[in-house]
Parts: sequence; C-alpha cells; structure tokens
Amino acid sequence: MENLRALFVKPDPNAQMRKCNQLIRSNLRKLDRDITTVKQVEQKTKNLIVAADRRGTRDATRRPQAQREARDLARELIRTRRTSARLVTSKAQLSSVQMQVNEAFAVRKIEGSIKASVGIMRDVNTLIRLPELAGTMRELSLELMKAGVIEEMVGENLPLDEDALFEDGEMEAEGEVDKVLGEILKGKMDTAGPVPSTPVAPEPTPAELEEEEDQEAMMDQMRNRLEALRS
Repeated sequence: MENLRALFVKPDPNAQMRKCNQLIRSNLRKLDRDITTVKQVEQKTKNLIVAADRRGTRDATRRPQAQREARDLARELIRTRRTSARLVTSKAQLSSVQMQVNEAFAVRKIEGSIKASVGIMRDVNTLIRLPELAGTMRELSLELMKAGVIEEMVGENLPLDEDALFEDGEMEAEGEVDKVLGEILKGKMDTAGPVPSTPVAPEPTPAELEEEEDQEAMMDQMRNRLEALRS
C-alpha cells in the first residue's frame, strides 16, 4: 500500500529537508566527537615526548634511547595532526553542504522546482569517501537524489580530490620531525647531538621499566583510537 501511495503522492519537501538536515547534524556531531578524541591524543602524545626528554635529561646514558622514542612520538604526532586537519576540513565541507541544501529547498519553495547542484555533488563526493562518514553520507546522498538536489550517485561519477583527504600515507620528513620536536621541547633535544645507532645503556630499574611499559600501553591505546577513526 505504501509503495502504491509513493507512486501517486509527491514527497513532502519539508519532510525531505528535515530528513537531510537530521543526517547532516548527525554527521556534524560525530565529527565533533572525533575531533575531540584526536585533540586528546595529540595532547597525550606531546606529554609523552616531554616525558621521554626528561628521562634522557635525568640519565645521560639513556639519552639516545629517549631521543629515538621522542622522534617516533613526533611522527605519531604529525599523523595525528593530519587526521585532525582532515576532520576539521570535513566539518567545514559538511557545514557548507548543509547551507547549500537549505538554500536549494528555499529556492524550491519560491520557484516550485529545484536544480541539481554540482557544488553539493562535489562536496558529498569527497565526504562519502571518508571512513568516519561513509555510512550516513551514502544515506544522505540518496535523500538528496530523491529531492532532486543531486542527480546521481556521486561516489561513482565525480573524481576524488585527493588533496582534501590529507593522506596519512606520506612519509614524515626528518625536517618535519625536527620542527615538531623543536616546537614541543624548545630546541632542548638539539643540544644532545646526533642519535647513535648502537647506544650502550645500563639496565633500567624496575620503576623505569614500569614507566616505559605504561607509556607503551598509552601509545598503543592512542594508535588504536586513531586507527578506529581512519577505518
């Protein structure tokens, strides 16, 4: 019965607009939560870099190991910041989609018809490729097609703007790592000289081992949270 009614009764434009806005707001809230999570990971990574530097300062024999750990953490921080930048950009794009969708429905109310928007199609095409939003963005694209705001499944027809996705696969240049360490440690790591490839260090105390294990566990937890955002 509902299927037969759908053949003869036109969809309510107000209901369509509410549905689209509901999906967009849901995605915006998710992006806000993800951005908060990444910011927390970023701050914890900074704290771990500072902790590694302090270990090297307290014990000169363990300084090379502390320097290597700090550089590894700096690479994690660079990837975290890329993820954060991608999420912030995605939120801005989604807010733009919401504004354009509402404008399209407003024009429809005045003129009695609606024109498909290439701009909305391009933005939705980018957002639908993001792991964080893939499911609900596909649902939103279907609703926009029903309303006539876009013409066809955008994920299959428009080229993907790779730059907009802030790819995480790029190698972190050593200069970029140095810059991050300089920012956090104010150049203190630079005074220690280059990191030797085969450092000789005394056996760590049980307290130091426990501290390192805690930091490793924290880093694993943060990596898992970031991977959950990317997958």
